[in-house]
Amino acid sequence: MNKYQKLAGNTIVFAVGSFGAKLLSFFLVRLYTDRMSPADYSTADLIYQTVNVLYPVLTLSMADAVIRFGLDRDYNNKKVFSVAVFSTAAGMTLLALLSPLFNVIDAFNGYGFLIYVFCYCSCFRQIASSFVRAKGYVRLFAADGIMATLTIVICNCIFLIGFDMGVKGYILSIIVSDILSFTGLCVIAGLHKYIDLKSVTVNMLREMLRYSAPLIPTYVLWWITSASDRWFVIGMVSEYDNGIYSAAYRIPTLLMMLTTLFFQAWQMSVIENKDDKTLSRFYSQIYNTYTSLIFIAAAGIIMVVKPFTQVLVSKEYFFSYHYTPILILAMVFQCFCVFLSSVYNVKKKSVNAMLTSLAAAAINIILNIVLIPKYGVYGAAIATATAYGACYIIRIFDVKSYIQFRAYHIKTIINLVIVTYMTSVAILEPKLKYLQLIVLFILITLFNFEAVLSTFRKVINKKRPEA
Repeated sequence: MNKYQKLAGNTIVFAVGSFGAKLLSFFLVRLYTDRMSPADYSTADLIYQTVNVLYPVLTLSMADAVIRFGLDRDYNNKKVFSVAVFSTAAGMTLLALLSPLFNVIDAFNGYGFLIYVFCYCSCFRQIASSFVRAKGYVRLFAADGIMATLTIVICNCIFLIGFDMGVKGYILSIIVSDILSFTGLCVIAGLHKYIDLKSVTVNMLREMLRYSAPLIPTYVLWWITSASDRWFVIGMVSEYDNGIYSAAYRIPTLLMMLTTLFFQAWQMSVIENKDDKTLSRFYSQIYNTYTSLIFIAAAGIIMVVKPFTQVLVSKEYFFSYHYTPILILAMVFQCFCVFLSSVYNVKKKSVNAMLTSLAAAAINIILNIVLIPKYGVYGAAIATATAYGACYIIRIFDVKSYIQFRAYHIKTIINLVIVTYMTSVAILEPKLKYLQLIVLFILITLFNFEAVLSTFRKVINKKRPEA
């Protein structure tokens, strides 16, 4: 297979194995909004977001190092995995000592022990899952995603519907899923064979930390950009409004689902072809196709956001559709930032990832303080979109220092103008709203179709292309 065919094949495996599961998880929002009040849903979402930011801090971002070094044939897999496991164990020991502090936070009072267990199980599951992917067991990785989601669905039915446990049921569902996932990966992939205390060397730890350590503040800064606005909304507006705002985030995550499925395969391709002389042309081609697909998907979601929201959430959360289009625009920029981070990964420039994330976080905090008092929840959404947009602009010029590729700036600007206009139409709801949205969706699809078709031709080409 040529590099395009291999990328397409891996993407299909991840999509078949994970997209259905992720989509099923996405529709659980209806269950959550039916079984939890906006205030409780706000608490559950804050716990989830907090664990997401604790995970890279406590594990020293070892999951990223596992993928980067595990895929690289220059490194011993047993050393890579052993260092990651023992580093994570050390982080979990530290968290055990600090976990009583959770109960000091009003929103987390009574959930301290569950948050610790949630974080513990999630950390080890992520390390195991990353190593399985680095080993090239893409089918096992995808199958694990399906089983993990099905387990969450079953547990949610038991804990939320059967026992009406609210926030605790939400957390327990994820904990049980992570435990079963980690156990399954260890047994099927024989991960115990790769754990050896003697393989934990200072040199290996130092090299992995040199790559992963700058990613720790990067994740924290990324969390500030993506999740800190919830805390600002709670403090400046209300916990109820934050629950509505959290629900508004759910539909935009469809874009991130698509990005995650592709990025898992793309990350493997970039690292495997890091020494290929045609990497720049390969990157240009895929970047053009990727951005085109993101714009088409974003336009399609904006077109149906109101009826989709009506199906997805209960009546109490329906107003959330007013904020969703702005968050979709924010997610477009976030998807682009994630793609560009692959350059930092392959070139081991994690410091650059940190600095660009710092700029986004600073802009987000400043705009939250300025906009939320004046515009309420709309201000939080605008702040997030602006911060991600700024990060994208910085990264698109920065990464060219390491890989020269064509970014198609004029085309990107035209696409952004169309999507931004669709966002305003979806929020303001003028006359002939749906006619405008349909026409604009068709327009943006036709405008981006050639880029998608070009890559498709390279995938089906039986001859090995030069790029």
